[in-house]
Formats: sequence, structure tokens, C-alpha cells
Amino acid sequence: MYALVDGNNFYVSCERVFRPSLNGRPVVVLSNNDGCAIARSNEAKDLGIAMAAPWFKIKHLEQEAGLVALSANFTLYGDMSDRMMSLAAGLGPTQEIYSIDESFVGLHGVRGDLVLRAHKVRARVLRWTGIPCCVGIGATKTLAKLANHIAKTAERKPGSYPAELAQVCNLASLPAADLDSVLRATEVGEVWGVGPRISKQLKELGVHTVLDLTQADPATIRRRWGVTLERTVRELQGQACIDLDEAPGPKKQIACTRSFGQPMHELAPLLEAVSEFAGRAAEKLRAQNSLATELLVFMHTSPYRPGPQLSRSVVVPLRRPTCDTLALAQAAADGMRFMYVPGYRFIKAGVILTELQPASIQQGELDLTMPDEPAPGRDRSRLMGAVDAINSRFGKGTVHVAATGKEGPGRVWGMKQERRTPQYTTRLADVPIARA
Repeated sequence: MYALVDGNNFYVSCERVFRPSLNGRPVVVLSNNDGCAIARSNEAKDLGIAMAAPWFKIKHLEQEAGLVALSANFTLYGDMSDRMMSLAAGLGPTQEIYSIDESFVGLHGVRGDLVLRAHKVRARVLRWTGIPCCVGIGATKTLAKLANHIAKTAERKPGSYPAELAQVCNLASLPAADLDSVLRATEVGEVWGVGPRISKQLKELGVHTVLDLTQADPATIRRRWGVTLERTVRELQGQACIDLDEAPGPKKQIACTRSFGQPMHELAPLLEAVSEFAGRAAEKLRAQNSLATELLVFMHTSPYRPGPQLSRSVVVPLRRPTCDTLALAQAAADGMRFMYVPGYRFIKAGVILTELQPASIQQGELDLTMPDEPAPGRDRSRLMGAVDAINSRFGKGTVHVAATGKEGPGRVWGMKQERRTPQYTTRLADVPIARA
């Protein structure tokens, strides 16, 4: 048995914890550079605002419907996610954090009423963090994901499903007739792993509901769509095919990319940007105890803006595998200098670390270092560890490579976040103060 704990409208819910005045109002959280809606309150959904709706197309709702739009505050959301996941782990003995707001919990060996237990954990999460969540329970991960969708829909749209399935839905405890009724009422596109393209193809063949897909022949599905959809069908039929991933493996690539708040046409701010991106990527690299052997740098103009268009990228081989921020920032800057062409207005750039390998692998070679490189015998791992510890305690960017420039308004390449709220839980100056 598995459970999926999912925070409702997570980004919006995090904002409402510290601004109760937003409760009951339509709220959206915008993507980087305040581009489009990436989270919506139920009230915003009722206004017809779609996921990823461009801000300029819904901006008129500020005046017409009282819509509140906020810039993404990912530092806050990440910290609130850690708090929610630590509480969700109390539901069962094993846990897989699937995304910032979703967590699979293994219920193997858990005794008693699972629905009652889930309600208690849900109430604890709400009381201790202020984040509302729903819990779906099923014999497989796909069924748990589907049960979570049903729990959310039953809570938000009374009448769509039986009221007792709201907030917590255990498909395994439903009588066969009731389970068929629930699956018949759920569109096939709501199944985890069935995207819009496959959903359209299934409907053309008469598979419109989850019940229809559950009753399909797995072998036929495999011949038509492949093993991935066959596995989904078997999971819907109660055969566990997807294990709980308690310790995800190291990433094969690490990327840090950003769109700029305004087009960049000079080399200096582009060098600052890719140096910053290299530092962020190096921090992630060290967190999984890996080294990079290659670094890819790219930049491009906006296809939606008038003027000449250009998209360029270059792979910078590293002499020896490294996770050293200084070495990676230097490689990123070298790549940018090689690519840069004046006369273009670049809107995005990024750094991707590739060909990763475990840090335990050592490379020996002749001393062919350049004057600006560390000697082969010099190890800066302790320095990098100290930098990571300081940034973890006092916030990202507390210690950074000088090439990234000074933080603040002077960073012309920084993202546009005109509506961002304070970092209430991670920055001392932003911690709310309650006064008598």
C-alpha cells in the first residue's frame, strides 16, 4: 500500500500562511520574471485562469476581480516543503519525496484504519505548518496518485465524487461497485503518466475513463504505446510495477539557467550571470558528491522580440574532473567570451554540467597547470565545504565568486521579481514579529 501526500495549491498556500488576508481571494504565483501563473488558488481557478497563463493576459483581473499576483519565492517554498515532508513521513515507514509539494509514503506493515491515520497526519500538517493537503491511498503508486486527485476534486467540487472521499481517499477500501463508479467518473487524462497526446489517442479508440483503461488488455496497450503505458495499466489493475525510490540516484546532468529581467547586450553582465550560474551548479554538484568533466554554456535572444536572432552554445572540456566553484566559474566565463557576439539582445543564458562522475574517482596526470589554476596537489574541497556551510546557514549568495558582481539593484541581469514577498522562515530580517 502507498499514500501520496500533496500540498494543495502549494505555492499559494505558503504565501497564505504568512498573509491570512489572502484567504478567500483569487491568488496566483508567477514564474521567473513574473511571466506566467505557475500556481493558482481555487478562487483563481474559478475565474478561469489556466495553468501557465501569461501574466499580461490575466493582468486585467487585478482591477476586475481583485486578483492578487505574487512573484515566486522559492526560498520560502523550499523551506516550507521540508517542514511538510518531515511531518508527512509520520504516515508510514518509508518515504519518497517526489516533488516540492508531493511525497509518496510506503504503508507496508502499517496497521489500523489507514484513512483515520491519514486524517490525523493531514490535520497535524495543517496545524503545524498551515499547509492544507490531501492524501490518496492505493495498492500501487499510480492508484495512490489517482486517489489523491479524487480527494482534491471531491473537496473542491462537492458532488463530483462521494463526500467521504474528500481530503483523504483510500481506493483500496472501496467496495468493487463503488470503485468502478469512481473510476468511471474520472477522465482517462487524469491518470499519472497519461499525457494529452496519449489521452487523445486513447479516446479515439473508445477509452474515455479510467475504468476503460483499467479494463484494457496490457499486452495490446504495449504493442500500441509501449512498455511505459503497459506498466501504468498494470498499476491501475493493482499490480505494483513502480517501486518507492527512497534514495534517488545522483543526477547525470546539473543545470542552472535563468531568463534575464531585461535583454542583455553587453559582455560584462553576461559574464557575471554565467559565473553565478556556475557557482549554483557547483553547489548542487558537491551536494551529490560528484565531479564534472565538461561544462556547457549557452545563450539566446528572444524569438518573441523584434530584432536579429541568435542562439549559441559551447562545450568547455575541463582538464580534470572538478566541483570547484572557482574552476567552473572560470570555464563558464571562458565559454561566454568565446560565444559572445555584439549587437544582439540576449534574454537567457545558462550553465549545464555534464559527464558527471563520483568524487571518489581520482585522476592522476602530469603537472600541466596554467598559472591561474590550482596546483595538482592543492585541494580546495575544505574551502568549498566552508562556503557551502556559510551559504546554507546565512542564505544563498552570502559568499560568492567576485566575478558574479555585487548583489542588489546593480545586477542588471537579475530576474524581475517586483511582487516577491519576504523570506519569512530563512532570513532573520524577514521573520514576522508578533506584537502584543
